[in-house]
Amino acid sequence: MELFNAITVKELLENHEFKFSKSKGQNFLVDANIPEKIVRLSRIDKSCGVLEVGPGIGALTVHLCRAAGHVVAVELDKKLAEILGKAAGAADNIDIVQGDILKQDIRSLAAEKMPGLRLCACANLPYSITTPALTALVNAGAFESITIMVQREVARRLCASKGTADYGAISVFVQYHTEPKVLFDVPPQCFVPQPAVFSSVVMLNTRLEKLLSPEMEPLFFQIVRAAFGQRRKTLVNALFSAFGSTMSKQEISSAVQKCGFEPDVRGEALGVLDFISLSKEMI
Repeated sequence: MELFNAITVKELLENHEFKFSKSKGQNFLVDANIPEKIVRLSRIDKSCGVLEVGPGIGALTVHLCRAAGHVVAVELDKKLAEILGKAAGAADNIDIVQGDILKQDIRSLAAEKMPGLRLCACANLPYSITTPALTALVNAGAFESITIMVQREVARRLCASKGTADYGAISVFVQYHTEPKVLFDVPPQCFVPQPAVFSSVVMLNTRLEKLLSPEMEPLFFQIVRAAFGQRRKTLVNALFSAFGSTMSKQEISSAVQKCGFEPDVRGEALGVLDFISLSKEMI
């Protein structure tokens, strides 16, 4: 099946009475070089089991099947799942799951379908579910690496350094759990229909060791959310809004200063390790 010709793809979708959903962020790759490059740079091989999210008609899926030991492709749209079954029909190392990735027990699904393999996730994430899908993949704690295509602006936020305009709570979340890196950008003309923005492929390598104990993580992320929830406020004032029922402003200010920061510092000045230090001071 020809998956990388825009005219053929449109005819294929029309034959299955498929209509693009802007709300679902459906954009299909029609440049064969892109999925090949994604698979190559993500270092997927036959020792890997790969979970793919939102495979669409299979442009990335067919390359994953050639490279990986096994692929589990989770597709929400029933018509696309049917097309995907035909596109990947020659492969004997794929399971197609028709359903919502946000309603799956991702860790159990991966373990059940791909036992004994090194687990990775790889996806051209639908724009409409980028943040919740990425959060679910990271929180599953099942994957050695997660390679995703997202809007370029999102990629910048995931990899942003402290003190920059793109830096925020999602940056801290991703960088706490993984080491993210932008691999390359993808222009709009590589898709049908063409999105209005550039995309970027990001690889997130999971940290081998946790930076905090599981018992400390809820406080850490509560502090992070508070710090960025009201960006115009100083860190002390933002934290007092969230923790004022259990800590005085002076106690919060003291904790911030013990971490080496001035009382008027803002949350975006703190990196992951700084938030870890602050969490330990605010126990």
